[in-house]
Amino acid sequence: MADAATLKVEGVALTAAAPPFDETIAPGDVIGLAGLDGHGQDLFLECLAGLHPPATGRVVMGGKPVTSFRNAAASGIAYLPRDRRTMGIFPNMSVIDNFGIASMRKDLRTGFISMKSRRARYERLKEQLSIVAQSPDLPITGLSGGNQQKVLLARLLARDPKVLLLNDPTRGVDIATRRVLYRVFRELANEGLSLVVLSSEIEEAIGLCDRVLVFRDQHMSARLTGADKTADRVIAAMFGRAA
Repeated sequence: MADAATLKVEGVALTAAAPPFDETIAPGDVIGLAGLDGHGQDLFLECLAGLHPPATGRVVMGGKPVTSFRNAAASGIAYLPRDRRTMGIFPNMSVIDNFGIASMRKDLRTGFISMKSRRARYERLKEQLSIVAQSPDLPITGLSGGNQQKVLLARLLARDPKVLLLNDPTRGVDIATRRVLYRVFRELANEGLSLVVLSSEIEEAIGLCDRVLVFRDQHMSARLTGADKTADRVIAAMFGRAA
């Protein structure tokens, strides 16, 4: 029986001309995605999220194909977009409503939303993520960029996902927020959650992830683990050279 928490990439090619590849992402894995801008790592992450179908092959979660974003979410895959301002936050809504919008069903009590339930979940994740917010009822735009990012991550975690897909999650946040996010990512992996982290910073991908998949010309050009997971090898793979 297929493991419900295992994400598999089977014969996936991002374009018709690209060579296919396989990958298995097991519970507790932290996988890094690297590459020059526009070379396929974003597209691959979107394939995993059900936002874009691969040219060939399939993405499978728990033995069932991922065919859409809704289907991926229902199977336990959660996606954090890169641009939180245009694709993440709802600027006209409060912190608590931004947090709870993706997990409303958890708050239903006899057909009505229980704000007590929502606030309890928010407070638990606020503490875990060290969210600094004077009041959850204030507009989310009143928070710093780093705290907005933490609220978006809390929104995903409130759904109890099995896989987190993170598109440059530390982009535009301060050092203190980065440290919090790194700690939380490691804790989540230790608890059995698997993470796929697209990072624009090579050292971040190397330090945070168990293995790094490097993309070039819309295909995976290298899979680096252990002693091979170095900045020199990542850069060489990004430019199509041998390290």
